[in-house]
Amino acid sequence: MNHLRSAYTRLLPLLLFAPAAGAFLSSSQTFSLPLVAAAGTTAGPTTPATSNPSSCLASSAPSTNDASMATPQWYQKEISITAPSRGCHLITSDITKAVKDELPKIKVGLANLFIQHTSASLTVNENADPDVRRDMEVALNKIVPAQWNRDGTFRHTLEGDDDMPGHVKSSLMGPSLTIPIRNGRLALGTWQGIYLNEHRDQ
Repeated sequence: MNHLRSAYTRLLPLLLFAPAAGAFLSSSQTFSLPLVAAAGTTAGPTTPATSNPSSCLASSAPSTNDASMATPQWYQKEISITAPSRGCHLITSDITKAVKDELPKIKVGLANLFIQHTSASLTVNENADPDVRRDMEVALNKIVPAQWNRDGTFRHTLEGDDDMPGHVKSSLMGPSLTIPIRNGRLALGTWQGIYLNEHRDQ
């Protein structure tokens, strides 16, 4: 319903790592709203830091030969981001700022970002030329045109011409991302950035 739509997008950072003496956060330290997550391990005294995926998985598994293996731990925070307009928006700095205290503690891990929104989405793409974000919006509008709301293609039409197309675009792009963490940083490529895609005008 329109009156239930939030004016902003809420994300919840969730960071997992293995400290030297780990303990899971209490429920009072976590949130229950939309989710941005990161999971992984820090390199302990006997755990070599590596970017090899198989080694990363191995480092998080318990070992009978290593009594010092740390217990994985999760961090969780909520982020509220207001999309200035319909379209694709670069939010990498918003994400890294929200987890600036926790991210440096993670040597090897995964960041999962999830958005609780049915007409917005997340994706990774070019972070340099803003024309890429403009062209992405143009392409999405051609893939799922608003006229489908008026020509009988869609039945869910009561909430405006951008509503059902927004739902389709949200599913096409997806509500979540998984990004590697390496040495306390999101391991994005040089030209990669995190996009928040708002698919509605309203």
